[in-house]
This record gives sequence, structure tokens and C-alpha cells, in this order.
Amino acid sequence: MTFDAVGEPRYDGHADWYDQCNGAWSEVNRAPLLDLLGPVDGLCLDLGCGTGQNFQALRAGGRTVVGVDYSADQLRLARQRRVPGEWLAQADGAALPFGDSVFSTVATLWLSTDVNDFAAVIRDAARVLRPGGTVVHYGAHPCFTGPHTEDCEDGGRIAHPTYRTGDWHRPAPWWREGGIRQRLGMRHLPLAELLNAFIAAGLVITRVVEPLDDPVPRVLALRAEKP
Repeated sequence: MTFDAVGEPRYDGHADWYDQCNGAWSEVNRAPLLDLLGPVDGLCLDLGCGTGQNFQALRAGGRTVVGVDYSADQLRLARQRRVPGEWLAQADGAALPFGDSVFSTVATLWLSTDVNDFAAVIRDAARVLRPGGTVVHYGAHPCFTGPHTEDCEDGGRIAHPTYRTGDWHRPAPWWREGGIRQRLGMRHLPLAELLNAFIAAGLVITRVVEPLDDPVPRVLALRAEKP
């Protein structure tokens, strides 16, 4: 669910390519995502659903998925993964077309690097979440995965001084040739800015994890609840 500076969907025209190259990575992250989601049922908003690669995981526990994305091209593929009773909408993540307190769960998966104003998206996610409901965030680790990080041959990563540049970044020499970020760009969100987005929205962070077994974690995930 990405936007450029003038609000155009960044993934339009790339959906088929993205769906193919990201499929294996989606499978790798399914088990830790399920663990973080827990057994809660009810309506689940997949905010920035992309091509629907996470629908199966979100359905677990009896949840009914509602997918929202800004890219019509992504939604074209998401429709192929939808099951009866689920529906999709093309919308801005910071101005959701739902009333207050509708969803028991909101999932923001791989979203923080793809929107202009993550804090505004989380604010609206909190608005449509019912009291007692849960937001599950799962995405790039702000410290170790981003436009400021350079992979090393020994598995380590170099963090460049641009870590504190919380905005869209121009391609750097160390970005992987032909990769997602070189094609589509990436908005970096420093760790404090990411966590404060949930706090400012009135949500209570109840769990933070660095899933998978990478020596230097690529993923940061958390649960937050609406009082």
C-alpha cells in the first residue's frame, strides 16, 4: 500500500513481480506471525494487504479478513486469495472507509516502509479498532533493515548515518540490484518514531519480538492493545 510524493500507488504495475519474489519470504514469516496473532476471532483488518499473501495466516483462529490497499494492481491479485465472506477495499490507510470500533484485530504487515505518514495510519487503525482489540505490527526492523543498512559478507550489517533520516531515501550503492526497494523506494522509520506512533494513538504495547533466528534481526514485530 504505497504512495509517492503526490499520492500515486507505487505498486501499480509491479504486483505480479512482487507477488512472485515475495512468496517464499511470506512463508518464512507465517509461523511467528501466527504466534503473535494468537487465537482471537472476529473481524480482522489487513491494512495494506498487498496481494493477499497473509490472508491464510490472518484467518487462523476464526478471523474474517477485510483487506485494504491503495494499489488496484495489488488488489487484483488479492481477490484471487479471498474466500467467501471476505471483502476488499481500495482506500488510503490514513482515511479508512469504516466506522469507529469495527474490528477486533488490525494487522499492519510490512507497511511502515511503504507509507508517507505511518503515525497517521496507526491513528486511524486505532479508531476502527474496538476497545480491547489488538493491533499486530510485523515488518522491517528499523535498526537493521532499511535504506541505511548495508549487508556484509559475514552476515553482519553496516548502519550508515542516514539512520536518522526518517523519510523516503534515494537508492544507495549498497541496495540490491533489481530488489524491491530499488524498484519501489523505501521510507525509513527510526525505531523511536515507529514505537511512538502506537503510543500517540492511545495504544498499549504489550509484546515486542524479533522473530526468526537471524544473528542480526531483519524483522521487528509487536502487539498493541486498545484500552
